[in-house]
Amino acid sequence: MVCHHWYWIRVRELCEGDVHDMRGCCAFVRGNGCCGAKADEYLQQFLDETTWYNHIVLGYLLPTNLWYPLPHFLQTWLRNYLAGTLLYLISGFLWCFYIYYLKRNVYVPKDAIPTNKAMLLQIYVAMKAMPWYCALPSLSEYMIENGWTKCYDRVSEVGWLPHLLYLSLYLVFVEFGIYWMHRELHDIKPLYKYLHATHHIYNKQNTLSPFAGLAFHPVDGILQAVPHVIALFIIPTHFTTHVGLLFLEAVWTANIHDCIHGKLWPVMGAGYHTIHHTTYRHNYGHYTIWMDWMLGTLRDPSDEEGKKVM
Repeated sequence: MVCHHWYWIRVRELCEGDVHDMRGCCAFVRGNGCCGAKADEYLQQFLDETTWYNHIVLGYLLPTNLWYPLPHFLQTWLRNYLAGTLLYLISGFLWCFYIYYLKRNVYVPKDAIPTNKAMLLQIYVAMKAMPWYCALPSLSEYMIENGWTKCYDRVSEVGWLPHLLYLSLYLVFVEFGIYWMHRELHDIKPLYKYLHATHHIYNKQNTLSPFAGLAFHPVDGILQAVPHVIALFIIPTHFTTHVGLLFLEAVWTANIHDCIHGKLWPVMGAGYHTIHHTTYRHNYGHYTIWMDWMLGTLRDPSDEEGKKVM
């Protein structure tokens, strides 16, 4: 078992003991005393939560004999795969139905609507990558269950104010990490050629759709999500919030590929991201425009609209 500061603070609180150094902490917990049992009890909370998620998703979607005999890690991967696939397809179909059919010519001009062939190709690329994408959240849950990260199970363990502070730091770290990961996938030519170019074949408004949001080379998609996992080793993070934010990526990426400029400052919405797909050198950010603004890579959709008018 690996010792981590946040985890051992929780062990110390549970045992009402006093562990002064990390090496001594490890030796102490390997024994059969109270603290070892309490440590296992604390980690069991994470395992119970992931098991509950597995039972909810797999229990409703598959016959029990197909998934219950599997090891816990494979159950978790299968749950992430099925939930991720359903979230991607359902959110994509509903969003496309709304903007391309119910609101036809309201948000997107008729000649800018992607063809069914283009959207089916995006779904095909995403579905090929989905099994690999789901390895990352499964691995992060495994590390959390084993006490290797700074995750905490309940908000009450830290209080709401610290929880909101940690969440803010987490989001800032993820924004920073994804910006630089995305930018390097463009700047380092082999990475662009062999990984990121798969996503950038969708480079015009009539080739972009919500389904393009996960249409990446699998390694590219994993690299851009890695900051979510690295943050767990640096910032105390609420476990359920982490899982929720990872799955919200599917909805967020669908949103920023629909070519509709929401004009909600400072959100890095689809208006900004559409420019990224056409210039390749701007708007690398994820949730907000801050990193692009600070580092000189921001291009505002409002400026582009003004140029068209002129």
